[in-house]
Amino acid sequence: MVQAAIFVVFPLCLAFAACSDFLSMTIPNRVSAILLGAFVVIAPLADLDMTQIGLHLAAGLAVFTVCFTLFALNVMGGGDAKLLTASAVWFGWNMSLLTFLVAVSFLGGVLVLAILVLRTQENFILAHRIPVPAQLFHGSKVPYGVAIGCGAFLTFQESPLMQLALAHMR
Repeated sequence: MVQAAIFVVFPLCLAFAACSDFLSMTIPNRVSAILLGAFVVIAPLADLDMTQIGLHLAAGLAVFTVCFTLFALNVMGGGDAKLLTASAVWFGWNMSLLTFLVAVSFLGGVLVLAILVLRTQENFILAHRIPVPAQLFHGSKVPYGVAIGCGAFLTFQESPLMQLALAHMR
């Protein structure tokens, strides 16, 4: 049962957040709350000891500190900061967190470039009735939740929780 929760909760929340951010430029607070709450419930059941749980929470605190600073400087949105923080807790204080953050950074750069190209093609896209959310064409916002979700999907198999769940399946 715990393994099923590990396989489902994190990916489902990240997929929902990415879709929501892409379509509406918002990430509901409940997604980050569910991620954090689910970790607190699942981690002890997955046989993480208190030291490991503390390191996972420390990873979230470290990411939150950086994200809060970026939010205060108006560089990052609040939903993105909360989602990245809650996701970091699932990775923990280890190399999988670094791999996740590098993947998110790289994919975020690709996303920004793609949106810049998309904005230059607005007339073509509208003329051909290609379904693209209108908010992608205007403003300075970028749905960074998409990069966070994609980065999580690419790297989650390296996280300690996923490794524990996979080990119990064998």
